Amino acid sequence: MKKIAILQPNYIPWKGVFDLISRVDVFVFLDDVQYTTKDWRNRNKIKTMNGDLWLTVPVRTKGLRNQLICDAEIENMYNWQYKHYKMIKNNYSKAKFFADFEYLLEKIYIEKQWTKIADLDIFSTKLIAETLGIKVEWYKSSDLQQTGNKEGEKIVKICKMLCCEYFINGPSARAFMNEQLFIENNIVLNYMDYNYPEYNQLYKPFSHNVSVLDVIFNCGYKSRDLICMNNIK
Repeated sequence: MKKIAILQPNYIPWKGVFDLISRVDVFVFLDDVQYTTKDWRNRNKIKTMNGDLWLTVPVRTKGLRNQLICDAEIENMYNWQYKHYKMIKNNYSKAKFFADFEYLLEKIYIEKQWTKIADLDIFSTKLIAETLGIKVEWYKSSDLQQTGNKEGEKIVKICKMLCCEYFINGPSARAFMNEQLFIENNIVLNYMDYNYPEYNQLYKPFSHNVSVLDVIFNCGYKSRDLICMNNIK
């Protein structure tokens, strides 16, 4: 069966997103749904000696309550890119594999100037997936132009359009997915079960809920083995 996952773009995502991507043949960035504030679209956490720290990309939202993710623009009145670059570098420079993978920060924050949050999220996700040796077919839902409600109609249409018969979703999606709809369309519906081992982080106590960069800088070339432990692709 051809497997697919469909998820909103996230800012330097946590390891669970890359575990999900590694399990499928096709990954679709769900970028033509409503942009939500105080969410993973424009923020994530890094580990510091003072605990987990939020890094937030400033996005224009005033008067734009119903804007789509693909349309959401970054507020570039101050150099947030350099600020995030320095904050990550300052907190991970002593990590065992930071020097090996510092180029990721250069590519994300120094070499490009971002104007839309979706473009930043998609670029960084694909870059990190490539670094981890994860290969899939990439799509954006805004290019596929399918419609439907939150219970799964849009998802089912995308699955059928891309000839996928097996859809893998995050565990929180159980609350709103219309599972009968998938049965009626002969699509297997499965959910992730996140369960990862601890590793040597620079600072205690251990935290799973930080950007995947934490794994990469601390574990280097073994990162994929720690992230994709139960790969069913």
